[in-house]
Amino acid sequence: MSVKSHAEVANTHTSSSGRCLWMRLQAKALLVLGLRAKAHGVFQDILKLNPSDVLALNSLGFNELKDRRLVEALDFFERALVQTPNNANAHFNVGFVCEELGRSEQAEQAFKAALQIDEKLDRAWYGLGLVLIRQQRFEESLVAFKRNTELQSMSPYAWYQMARVHMEMKKPDKALEVMRHLNGFEPKVAAQLARETGLKLKDSL
Repeated sequence: MSVKSHAEVANTHTSSSGRCLWMRLQAKALLVLGLRAKAHGVFQDILKLNPSDVLALNSLGFNELKDRRLVEALDFFERALVQTPNNANAHFNVGFVCEELGRSEQAEQAFKAALQIDEKLDRAWYGLGLVLIRQQRFEESLVAFKRNTELQSMSPYAWYQMARVHMEMKKPDKALEVMRHLNGFEPKVAAQLARETGLKLKDSL
C-alpha cells in the first residue's frame, strides 16, 4: 500500500476544508429559511469530515437544546469547549446546560471559568446566581445578581431573583427596596413579586 506524498495529503486537506466551508454556508442558508432539520443533517455531515468543527458542534448543541435533549446538547457543547477553551461563551454554554440538568457544581465551575475570561459576560453572572440559589448560598448569589444588574441595569430578571433571595433570607424590607426600584421600569414584574411575596408594594413608596 503506497504512502501519500505531502502534496497529496495537503490537497486532500484543502479539498476537505473547501467542502466544509461550502457545507457551512449551505447549513446557514437552511437555518435562515427555517429548515432546521435539514440544517441539522448538514452539520452532522460536516462533523463526519471534521469532528472538531466548532460551528457544527455548537449548532448541533443548540438544536438539541431547543428540543430539550439536554444530555446530547451538553456533549456537543463540551466537545466545542475542548476546541475553544479560551472562549467565554463556550464555557457559558456548558454551564447553562449543566444548570438545566441540575448539575450545580459543574455549572458553577463553568460559569466561573467564563467570567475569568470575560468578567463582563452578564448572563454568566445571572447563571451563577441561579446556581448559588440552588445551593442555598444566598449571600453569594446576591453578589452575582448585583454584578448582573450593574451590567444590565434595565433587565428585570436579576432584580426579580434578588427580591426572591431577600425573602428567603427573611429580609422583606430589602425585598421591598428591590421591588420599588423594579416598579420604576418594570411595574408588571414588580406587581408579580408583590403577589408572590405577599408584600404590599404601595407601602414601600
